[in-house]
Amino acid sequence: MIAFPNAKINLGLNIVERRSDGYHNLETVFYPIGLTDVLEIVPTQGDASSLTNYGNPIDCPLEKNLVMKALRLMQQHYSVPEVDIFLYKHIPDGAGLGGGSSDAASTMLMLNDMFDLGIAKDELARLAATLGADCPFFIYNRPMMATGIGDVLSPINVSLKGLYLYLVKPAVSVPTKVAYSRVTPAPSATCLEIDIAKSVSQWCGLVKNDFEASVFAVFPELAEIKTTIKDCGALYASMSGSGSSIFGIFDDVNLAEKMRGRFDNSTDYVIPL
Repeated sequence: MIAFPNAKINLGLNIVERRSDGYHNLETVFYPIGLTDVLEIVPTQGDASSLTNYGNPIDCPLEKNLVMKALRLMQQHYSVPEVDIFLYKHIPDGAGLGGGSSDAASTMLMLNDMFDLGIAKDELARLAATLGADCPFFIYNRPMMATGIGDVLSPINVSLKGLYLYLVKPAVSVPTKVAYSRVTPAPSATCLEIDIAKSVSQWCGLVKNDFEASVFAVFPELAEIKTTIKDCGALYASMSGSGSSIFGIFDDVNLAEKMRGRFDNSTDYVIPL
């Protein structure tokens, strides 16, 4: 069985408060985009499960990979045999795009289908939350308003169809600790759910990413990229998640394509929304 786990971007990200457990409550809109990995799962040819990685290298031990964690989680709760997994990584890591979480969620969905487990999506999402805060979103894989630590989801009626995403991943990676280091949690002055319902051209100044202040202070080149994208005709530009990818939303594909290759030591994409 083959699937194509996709990335996401964050439309707005408000850090609302610091919790007693050390995590932070937030408000954000997860929006799926057409940048994908490739994931294949087949019955094992050996005695134990295996994971073979292609494309972008994955710098972690086998059993700590989210795909393997997802497999072990499913085996812990359901009758899932050993399998061989082949993963082609195309979504950049450390970019705020959720690639690893998407791979994990796809693994759970595929195993559910392959072995006729009949698990409801709500139950898969509950299990997926133990792997990572944004894993449940990829079980549903539709625009979602997320609160709590990003794991409390509700459908939101937002569509960017007909627009174009320019997405750039610079060489720099942003450690999560750095992203949180200068964040001052506070309730947002406006309602993200109301603001996101407005036209994209009205988002500037309303729909914001609270991580930008702390991240841009340490990595000013990211702020320069965002400014350049906006100056080149984007309706809206933002960092995704805690970074380091920056995106712009364009209503003209030619303007988006003109951005390609503008930034040195970066990987970029133009993606229809």
